[in-house]
Amino acid sequence: MQVSIEEISPLTKKMKIVLPEDIVGKKLEDAYRKLQAEVHIKGFRKGKVPRKILEKNYGAKVEYDLSEELVKESYFDALQESKLDVVVHPDIKDHKFEDDGTFSYVAEIDVKPEIELGEYKGLEVELPELVVSDDEIEAEIERLRKEMAPLRNVEDRESAENDLVVIDFQGYNDGEPVKQVSGNDYSVDVGSGNNGTEFENACIGLKNNEETSRDITFPPDFPNPVLAGKNIEFKIKVKNIKERVLADIDDDFAQDAGEEFNTLADLKKHLHDKIIQEKEDARSGDLTDQLMLKLLESHEFEVPARLIQYEINNYLEEIEQNLKKRGLTMEAAGMNIETLSDQYRETAEKRVRGDFILKKIAEVEEIKLEDDDLKKGFERISEQYGMPIDEVKKYFSKRDDLLPFMNELHVEKILEFLRGETMVKYVTPAETDNTENNETSGAN
Repeated sequence: MQVSIEEISPLTKKMKIVLPEDIVGKKLEDAYRKLQAEVHIKGFRKGKVPRKILEKNYGAKVEYDLSEELVKESYFDALQESKLDVVVHPDIKDHKFEDDGTFSYVAEIDVKPEIELGEYKGLEVELPELVVSDDEIEAEIERLRKEMAPLRNVEDRESAENDLVVIDFQGYNDGEPVKQVSGNDYSVDVGSGNNGTEFENACIGLKNNEETSRDITFPPDFPNPVLAGKNIEFKIKVKNIKERVLADIDDDFAQDAGEEFNTLADLKKHLHDKIIQEKEDARSGDLTDQLMLKLLESHEFEVPARLIQYEINNYLEEIEQNLKKRGLTMEAAGMNIETLSDQYRETAEKRVRGDFILKKIAEVEEIKLEDDDLKKGFERISEQYGMPIDEVKKYFSKRDDLLPFMNELHVEKILEFLRGETMVKYVTPAETDNTENNETSGAN
């Protein structure tokens, strides 16, 4: 086997592989011998069809199938011989059976970039102190109050905020009904934000059994792609209006909220701790975000274009799968693949570059994924989804499922190391707000 390398760019190489005539000739002979024993051609007994006849009738298919086999058998050996550190699947092309009996093909490959690590220990970040205001606790109590409130039918007034309005509706765009925008006996919790502020506001001021229409122009960044940027006429029929019967906020209310609460003070302490935990989780994510931003700012290097495209393709596939669950296609949702690719490209490049930085740090610091890390990962999935450990392991038994999970656990371990090496300054939320306001003023 002959292997030659041509440099297309510092990160992209063209590797040409030539397999010798003796290996290729034997493979071809075996392929035609097998074919000879299987095919029926008029005028010839089975197993006695001359090879020239077989080549004339089946040559293209034989060579196609054999070329696939030869590439699979030789590519990784050629890669090992070349000593190239490849980071993504190759683009195999130009494979052909030469007149001299050899077989050749080209593998266009992307290689790992050279990274010179800058500072990654002792990075300084600012995080907010964990503070819970009385207003935040009161907001949580109001949320509980609404959740626990019994409902009663409304007969003598129009619908208002905090009501539950049961409707039939159909949306129209340019006079045509929009298939995905309709519902029967649909409950709208007015003021909750669950159905979008625009739609919920359209359900204020309605009466029982009323039939009406409301025009809503949705902003371009509206989460539902079917509605984003469109003017929709909603034809609405009110089936029922219900109001919440809100309880007084006292010890009895606290006891109804949970057996573990004897007094309103108990409930407020629980809510305080809950908010603290949520802020702690959010702050941990903010710390990671700030770390990655600093690492990206201090490490500029080119990354393989094919790897960026691979990241973009995964992103597009995720969008398609989410739309499919809602019975939509990209076209029906008004999405354009090229536009989405362009919008995500910068993010994809940063994700790829960030992964290279983290893996380089892991290499220098000898941070490896151990069996115990994988075991803890399985246990976390088991607890999160209520699955027995054996079922979790069975789910990850396939290599294509296990490798991404192992990579995720490895990245988490690297980030945990970096967080432990970070110098954190805790500031009050007021200080953070002032800093942001000063930065905004300076930009003007």
